Amino acid sequence: MKNIWVLCKKEIKTYFMSPIAYVVIAVFLVLVGFFFHSLITWFNSQAIQLARNPNYYQQLNINQMVYTPLFHNISIILLLVIPLLTMRLLAEEKKIKTDELLYTSPISINQIILGKYFASLFVLAVMLLLTGIYSLFTFSYGNPELIPLLCGYLGLFLMGMAFMAIGLFYSSITENQIVAAVLTFGTLLLFWILNWAAFSASGLWKDVLNYLSFFQHFNDMTRGILDTTDMVYYLSFSFFGLFLSHSVIQSRRWR
Repeated sequence: MKNIWVLCKKEIKTYFMSPIAYVVIAVFLVLVGFFFHSLITWFNSQAIQLARNPNYYQQLNINQMVYTPLFHNISIILLLVIPLLTMRLLAEEKKIKTDELLYTSPISINQIILGKYFASLFVLAVMLLLTGIYSLFTFSYGNPELIPLLCGYLGLFLMGMAFMAIGLFYSSITENQIVAAVLTFGTLLLFWILNWAAFSASGLWKDVLNYLSFFQHFNDMTRGILDTTDMVYYLSFSFFGLFLSHSVIQSRRWR
């Protein structure tokens, strides 16, 4: 555990000693802030229009009208920015020829993978926590429900874990960071839009495509519905990505 923590701290320092983390986080917050402002503005306009009708006014729900679409927008942004955070994790080691030194060190393969993976999850957690600042305004001037809000953020973090694991795998198979980022984005996008293909499928294929889709498992969480099936899906996907990374490093270590 000590080796994992040491490697994790080293990776975190690497993130924040370069402009990559700052640029990605800044762009992420600006985009999320834009969508949040747009949704809040739209919600306020709807509230003003319905204020004269108490029956319709009571049906206004800030969680459903603001946070549910906001969480979907954030997930799309993560789809774009996470490949930029994971592309260098192992690809850079190969590019600067430090991978052999790392793989022949006393640190186990599991410790290498988990150290780098936890560092990327730390950056993800920082990004999501910073977006919580926007929610201070809604709690100050409105009455959003806390449980659906927490479920949505949990869904984003679990989805981010799966994204990071896939990105780590692609970073392990190439020394070109751009290639790793493109492969990660392409794979994530494919699993995101599988539910679109499910609309034209039927029977068993439809169930399979819906189950494999990132969107299908995330949709319920944005509405405050926490299902263990969705959690198991994202955790299994994360484990599978880490397992593939372990297999790639293992094959290189024994060459």
